[in-house]
Amino acid sequence: MLEESGDRVTPQGLLYKDLSHFVNADGNYIFCRYWEPPGPPRALVMIIHGAGEHSGRYAEVVSMLTKQSLFVFSHDHIGHGQSEGKRMIGSDFRIYVRDCLQHLDLMKDRHPGLQIFLFAHSMGGLVAIYILHERPEDIAGVVFVSPLVILNPEAATPMKVQDYIDDPLNYHGPVRVRFAAMLLNAVTSVEKVLPTITSRMLLLHGDADKLCDVSGSYHFYKTAASSDKTLKVFEGSFHQLHKELTEVTEEMFELIEKWLSDRLSLVET
Repeated sequence: MLEESGDRVTPQGLLYKDLSHFVNADGNYIFCRYWEPPGPPRALVMIIHGAGEHSGRYAEVVSMLTKQSLFVFSHDHIGHGQSEGKRMIGSDFRIYVRDCLQHLDLMKDRHPGLQIFLFAHSMGGLVAIYILHERPEDIAGVVFVSPLVILNPEAATPMKVQDYIDDPLNYHGPVRVRFAAMLLNAVTSVEKVLPTITSRMLLLHGDADKLCDVSGSYHFYKTAASSDKTLKVFEGSFHQLHKELTEVTEEMFELIEKWLSDRLSLVET
């Protein structure tokens, strides 16, 4: 069940008691979003967002997923969006992983028997890798989009930079040294984890991504031990593939839909 919040408020001044949320192990209030499909859900999908942004920036992805009868859920990482915590002051990357596992457990309890897929973008991809390492039995498959990145909004997809800037829930300050160091340490440590990954995965990346070199996805694809893995590189595309040119997003969504449909069929048989 969701925790009662009393008079605690989001960084934007909204009462948590009026919003979906959970309380993490440190007592911080974590804002959640849920999108139900029109009919009975076939599976659950957790969206894990990237650094500096929030869970509300995936409307196009959510629409695509709910049309496939998937129940979608997400939350704003601590220090992001409408969750508590100092903005982009990360001390331990494990906190993001821990909070995601807590949310996963909540949803497993509410929807017993349903498989869980992950859709992980940017820093969220790094979180997802650690989840796969620690709890592979809980995850039916993962869609990775431009994983393992350090935030620099000015280098994002050019046609969408203004979209990022205009969103008040995004972080608009400089990348803090402490946060950058935390991410770099997490990326370095993940090298030991990659060979343990055996889950189904779909890796998507643009070869013009200025935030995360596409070579990282090639390396991930070659190193992961999964027997069901697919890598698709979009030529001339940037970091936020789900907010790219129409022809790119349409191709990407068609690929994700087919990939999920095939794996859901395997799960349901």
